[in-house]
Amino acid sequence: MKLLIFHIGADRYGLRLRDVVRVLPLLELKHLPLAPDAVAGLMDFHGQSVPVIDLCRISGLPSGVDHFDTRIIVVDYHAPEGTDHLLGLRAERVLGVQEVAEAQLADSGVTAAPFLGQVASDAGGMLQLVELEQLLPASLRATLFQT
Repeated sequence: MKLLIFHIGADRYGLRLRDVVRVLPLLELKHLPLAPDAVAGLMDFHGQSVPVIDLCRISGLPSGVDHFDTRIIVVDYHAPEGTDHLLGLRAERVLGVQEVAEAQLADSGVTAAPFLGQVASDAGGMLQLVELEQLLPASLRATLFQT
């Protein structure tokens, strides 16, 4: 499977490429007063307002430093309720696309963060999948995607 590889803090993570709509350079975002801490802001994507989540902050880390390769990953977010939304993810040090064989993936054995999935090891160390459907808690989904 093809994964888009990036960092959250010092660790490498991957998103399934099938969920990625576009990878954009870091844009200036509209600040949203009183928004939850994980919300980095709002971006305009071809005339559509798209919320952007800071992957560091949603993971319990402080917001990352802006690097040359910090990007906003626009994804198709399929909410557990069955609705689909565009969602921006602020990701540090986006490294590119990597092929990872399904046979390389194993359960992490950790359930503390439901959005962290299987892991694989390679020459660069451990790589962990981000399960996009599990990324946003219900309260944050309700705030971002009001019906």
